[in-house]
Amino acid sequence: MSPPNLQPPFDPAADHWRGGEAAQAATLLMFGDYECPYSRRAFANIQRLERELDGDLRFAFRHLPLIEIHPHALQAAGFAEAAARQGRFWEMHELLFERQKALEIEDLQGYAAELGLDGRRVVADLEDRGMWRKVQDDVESARTSGAPGTPTLFVDGARHDGTYDLTALRSALSRA
Repeated sequence: MSPPNLQPPFDPAADHWRGGEAAQAATLLMFGDYECPYSRRAFANIQRLERELDGDLRFAFRHLPLIEIHPHALQAAGFAEAAARQGRFWEMHELLFERQKALEIEDLQGYAAELGLDGRRVVADLEDRGMWRKVQDDVESARTSGAPGTPTLFVDGARHDGTYDLTALRSALSRA
């Protein structure tokens, strides 16, 4: 039997995460792409789990924009990171998945305005190489862990190779 594929360790200082702060909380990490319909479905199930487990789940998200097939994914990741710099990552994250079919630059700018982000700061952040480093680090993390595409999920560091429906995710978390 081959060893499980492990993702680079969850890093509370670098990863975007929410939920379970207790040491015993399970960590569910998702490599995702805002333009990927499968990532959207996985995230919807993760949101349900977050509500069910009420603090006993730590959810982390890492970017893996598949630019070859999703031409707006990298731009959307950039807007999520720009929102993060203004303390609004999760709000933008959810908007990007909810409105996945509208990810043109005008749409993304509209989402930033809707969230009350400082538009000039968003533009400046999108031109800052340092901000893009986070996206690059996430993509490198995906490569290192052998993430084959999106969504790729890890439960407490081990890759979950099952489906991402609610029942399968519950089962994976119960084994963690």
